[in-house]
Amino acid sequence: MRNHTLGTLTWIRMMRFTTQSNQLSNEFLKRFDLTTAQFDVLIQIKTYAPITQCQLAEKVTVTQGGMSRMLARLEKEGLIERKQNWKTKTISLTSKGEQMIDAATPSQLHFQSSFFEEVLSAEEIKSLYIAMTKLEKHSREKKLPPV
Repeated sequence: MRNHTLGTLTWIRMMRFTTQSNQLSNEFLKRFDLTTAQFDVLIQIKTYAPITQCQLAEKVTVTQGGMSRMLARLEKEGLIERKQNWKTKTISLTSKGEQMIDAATPSQLHFQSSFFEEVLSAEEIKSLYIAMTKLEKHSREKKLPPV
């Protein structure tokens, strides 16, 4: 690690934190029979419904193929419904899906917040939020360097 820059070391820490956080969240969300990816998809559907599959894919970190499989499973479990309106197919939560996400959300948000609130001051959390917002925005605009 002697040749790594502070930027590289920060990226490695972010990747490790994200991996660990996702593993713990997946374990935590088992009590609701959800994964973190499913939780994210259901939250986005709840927030933006009715939403198309393409719109949904832009908002979450699931591949298009993974999205199709996940939506099929969520539909089979009765958590979402897809409706065809002429050429557009939209996705909405069923009442069962609404109940599940409403039950899981407060617990999951509290669990995720605890990662920060247990070790960082309010000022550190605010600074981290500002820095992560800048990084996330920049990453959406970032272009690959030439080969």
